[in-house]
Amino acid sequence: MTGSTPRRRPYQLAETIKGWIVERELSPGDRLPGEAELMEILGASKGTVRESTRVLEAQGLVETRTGPGGGVFIREMSESRAISLLSHYLYFKDISIRDIYQIRLALEPELVASLAGQVEASDIARLRQSLASYAEPACDLDAERQQHIDSLDFHEQLAQLSGGNPLLSFIIRFTAQVLSDLTVYRRLYEPGDHHIGPAGCQYHAWLLDAIEAGDGERARILMREHLLEAQAVMHDNEAQVRRGFLNEG
Repeated sequence: MTGSTPRRRPYQLAETIKGWIVERELSPGDRLPGEAELMEILGASKGTVRESTRVLEAQGLVETRTGPGGGVFIREMSESRAISLLSHYLYFKDISIRDIYQIRLALEPELVASLAGQVEASDIARLRQSLASYAEPACDLDAERQQHIDSLDFHEQLAQLSGGNPLLSFIIRFTAQVLSDLTVYRRLYEPGDHHIGPAGCQYHAWLLDAIEAGDGERARILMREHLLEAQAVMHDNEAQVRRGFLNEG
C-alpha cells in the first residue's frame, strides 16, 4: 500500500486544486497561482505540483501556455470532450438498446413538453428543413446509416433548445450520441428496413407541430410513441445482427 501512495499524491493534490478553484470562484481563463505559490499553498514539492497540473490538463480542466504571460489557466471542458470521456468509460460495457431507451423514455417526452410554445419560429423552421434528409426511403445501406444519424441529430438539436436545465439537455445529447455510435459500430442499420427514416420523419414533423402550437401534452405523447416504435425496430435490428454474427461463427 505504501508503494502506491507517492503515485496517488498528484491525483489527491489535483482534487485539492479543484476545490481551491471552486472556493475562490475562479472562471475559465483565470490564471492559477505560479508554481512557487502553489507549492506553498499545497505544501507540496515542485515535482508533485507539476504532476498535479498535468493531471488537471489531462482531464481538460486547465491548459498550460508558454511564453510571456504564460502559466496554467483554467479552461472550460468542451461538451465533445466530456462526451468522449464518458464514452470511453462505457466502451467495454455491454450497453443494450433497452438500456439506452430506458433513459430516453424517461427524459425526452418531458423535454419536448417543456419546449411547447417556447421555441423560436426560426428554430422551428431550421428543424423542419433538417427533416428532408430522411423524408424518403433510403436507397441503400449507406444512406440508411446516414438517415439513422440525421434522425438522432434531430433529437440532439431539440435538447440544445432546452436552456433551462443544462444537465437534462447534456444527458439527452449524450444518450443520442451513444445510440448513434452503437448504430454504426454494431451495424444496426444493416437489416435494411428502408422505411425507418420516413417513419421517424413523420413523428418529428408532428412533434414540431405540437411544439409550435404550444401543446405540451400532445408533444409528450408523440415523443413517447415515437421512442417506443423506434426501440422496437432497433431491438429487432440488434437481434438480427447478433444472429448474423452467430451464424458467421
